[in-house]
Amino acid sequence: MTKKIVIVGASHGGHQAIIESLNRYEDVDVTLFEAGDFISFMSCGMQLYLENKVTDVDDVRNFSEDTFKEKNVHVLSNHLVTKINSDQKTVTVENDGKSKDVSYDKLILSSGVTPNTLPVPGADLDNVFLMRGKDWATKIKSQLEDESIKNVTIIGAGYIGIEAAEVSKKYGKNVTIIDHNEHVLGTYLDYELSDLIKDELISNGINLELSANVEAFNGNGSVESVKISDKEIPSDLVIQAAGIKPNTEWLKGIINLDNHGFIETDEYLRTNVPDVYAVGDATLVYSIPAQEKMPIALATVARRQARYVVKHLFEKLPTESFKGVNGSSALSVFDYHFATTGINEISANKINQKINSNFYKGKLRPSYVAESENNQEVYVELNYLPQTHQIVGGTVLSKGDVTAHGNTLSLAISNKMTLEDLADTDFFFQPGFDRQWSLLNLAAQNALGEYKF
Repeated sequence: MTKKIVIVGASHGGHQAIIESLNRYEDVDVTLFEAGDFISFMSCGMQLYLENKVTDVDDVRNFSEDTFKEKNVHVLSNHLVTKINSDQKTVTVENDGKSKDVSYDKLILSSGVTPNTLPVPGADLDNVFLMRGKDWATKIKSQLEDESIKNVTIIGAGYIGIEAAEVSKKYGKNVTIIDHNEHVLGTYLDYELSDLIKDELISNGINLELSANVEAFNGNGSVESVKISDKEIPSDLVIQAAGIKPNTEWLKGIINLDNHGFIETDEYLRTNVPDVYAVGDATLVYSIPAQEKMPIALATVARRQARYVVKHLFEKLPTESFKGVNGSSALSVFDYHFATTGINEISANKINQKINSNFYKGKLRPSYVAESENNQEVYVELNYLPQTHQIVGGTVLSKGDVTAHGNTLSLAISNKMTLEDLADTDFFFQPGFDRQWSLLNLAAQNALGEYKF
């Protein structure tokens, strides 16, 4: 008997759920509903689009309505799911002004998040934009290509805000970043590394207004300035990148949500409603290093969740729980590149977890190799538990691309490696790439207080 799988949301989680369903089952009928009119735009690829580094804006996505040719897969855009009718095991779907109920055997929620709009006067002015989705991408690109747009103000100094600032500067704009925190990338980097990025932004002509709150967007029809406590910043274009909120308002009263609207699931990614599962940015995710659930909005997380859910979808009791994730990510900021994984001092403080951190500075290759030959300075932070030295987080940063070391650190966290383990781990040596003790060996040895090699 054919089983009906319904998926809500066409981003990374929804896409992976279709793939896994086809890989694992022959007797399923899969229907995916997407509220928007464009399937699966990859907002993480927006900077590349704005910099003209993609083939076409319509290509910046994982899949389209026509990708899956199988007769048992139905991908439908402009279909808004408004309600779960758990007693009947149906969802109510609106399309083109009409509403209908669609039955399911298993329902996978991948409803995602929406960017925050600041609740201040003038938020509805023209040229006050958000940075998510195809429509906003094309609007931003049009404005950046407009020579009359001189001053661009970015609200938020997280990943998206930093990307928006860099690309705006490359268009020759006068760029200002405003953030209520005192550090840039404060969620991702501890202060030593954050300060390096701050200096990099300033050296590339980015104006920073930190520890500042936006009070209003001012203008007559279109934005002309952004007001903070002690000044007004001239602004022809404002890009808001001030966080996200889960797209779960429609689930209230049916699915258990936390105080911030994130979907609560058990260790098998099941919601409180039988046969309803949840994956992606709108969920609370188990963090391996933190040993508790928290929001981790990453494409890699959504795909791992979807892979797990579909694998165990038809088991009465799943044979294993979802292992969790480390929350690994990377970013380039002008000439710097960094990768980070696990928890740092800032995130550990939020969950009242005691960790130690060690900061290492060195060179990627032997000292006899010239800096011009890819021998830049490299910075590593290792975060670990005080008593056991178990590694729970780490960051690598350099003007050389050392981001692959972030994946190695993630593997170390997943396998509960200690500083002692990492200090001795066997990595290759070749002076064209690294040193006789590899970068992570040296960082761990440094954290252990050993004599510097």
